[in-house]
Amino acid sequence: MPKPLNLPFDPIARAAQSWEERWGPCPPMAAITSIMRAQQILLAEADAVLKPYGLTFARYEALVLLTFSRTGALPLSKIGERLMVHPTSVTNTIDRLEKAELVARRPNPRDGRGTLATITDKGRDVVERATADLVARDFGLGVYDADQCADIFRILLPLRTDAGDFTEPDPEPEPEPGPGPESEQGQDTAPSPIAPSA
Repeated sequence: MPKPLNLPFDPIARAAQSWEERWGPCPPMAAITSIMRAQQILLAEADAVLKPYGLTFARYEALVLLTFSRTGALPLSKIGERLMVHPTSVTNTIDRLEKAELVARRPNPRDGRGTLATITDKGRDVVERATADLVARDFGLGVYDADQCADIFRILLPLRTDAGDFTEPDPEPEPEPGPGPESEQGQDTAPSPIAPSA
């Protein structure tokens, strides 16, 4: 857990009160400040759990995504798309994972100029153990029950939809694709449920 601040008051509530006194009520200000603070807390919690494995949450996300792929391999462009991060961030993440021998790069046979990132046996072992630790800590959300976690997901869904993350909510998972050229090249994978990180 992040180091407790143990303040004698809620600084976000205090800021919201001061804001209202100066400019009038603005519930979105308190909401966004709470969300940003929650992100800090959750990332610090996740990174603390993952540190013994030499991972950050961003690197863990990439390993999970590769694990979801039928062949354990995906083009770097696909990784960026699924994790909703900039290509430069993907390159840096894969560089670090490759250096740790958790992934390997190989040419994409479908695209002579493209590169596939492939999870290694070591990477699979690390992601399994790291996942067990994160699940044991409820991904830092242990103060909420399952229904409340589902509520958080639903509350944030319109924001993500409005931002253009996807065209419309997908109520049911897509059927698993059968074997074929796509799966041979590591193209088919279920969308990652892991949230993107900066």
